[in-house]
Amino acid sequence: MDDLVFLQQWFSAHCDEDWEHGEGIKLISLDNPGWSLEVDLRGTGFEGRSMPRVKAERSETDWTQAWSDGRKFHAVGGAGNLVEVIGHFRAFVR
Repeated sequence: MDDLVFLQQWFSAHCDEDWEHGEGIKLISLDNPGWSLEVDLRGTGFEGRSMPRVKAERSETDWTQAWSDGRKFHAVGGAGNLVEVIGHFRAFVR
């Protein structure tokens, strides 16, 4: 299964008529340009799981960062790194 399908299935599995009305998942574009993924962990089995910031900076346009404070998971990356950004979340919840 690819990472986008995984994210869709993870989202669906956590929709309980409450969680998705709060923060849920936010995927937005950045102006540098790039991507930002934010997943609310509250009310999931991953609430409280933290992760130190990990960085991969291969070039000015090819980069990612991911971290979790236990309440939210965050990942950002360059314009061509969306799949890798989602992959960071997939690895976090495995």
